[in-house]
Amino acid sequence: MLRLFERDINKLMTEVKSYTNETALWEITEGISNSGGNLCLHLVGNLKHFVGKTLGNIPYEREREKEFSEKNIPRQVLLKSIEETLVCVTETLNKLTDGDLNKIYPVHVFGYEMTTGYFLVHLYGHLDYHLGQINYHRRILNG
Repeated sequence: MLRLFERDINKLMTEVKSYTNETALWEITEGISNSGGNLCLHLVGNLKHFVGKTLGNIPYEREREKEFSEKNIPRQVLLKSIEETLVCVTETLNKLTDGDLNKIYPVHVFGYEMTTGYFLVHLYGHLDYHLGQINYHRRILNG
């Protein structure tokens, strides 16, 4: 599972770098409600919170509302945050054992118990869902 997270967090970095115009990261066009920059902030916040903080005890205070309200953060700041997320996720997942994956995830995110492994599959799907949206957003705005 770690390799998949590493691969797609690196793809997130590639997508952010691939916007030909840095301001396009923050643009919204008809039929799209979130910019690529905001989706990037959301993915970083989600993974740092649910993987790094909750499973890895890595200090992080999530401000979910800001993930969608902040604008015009420089590309280099986003890239640094993605790199930090990659380290956070890698360090945490490297420490997990098969036994840890079978334990109940410490937070009832959806209002019910689930194993850590189950929730990590959800988080991976969430990462890829929004990564696809960022890719689409970038291709629309890059022309």
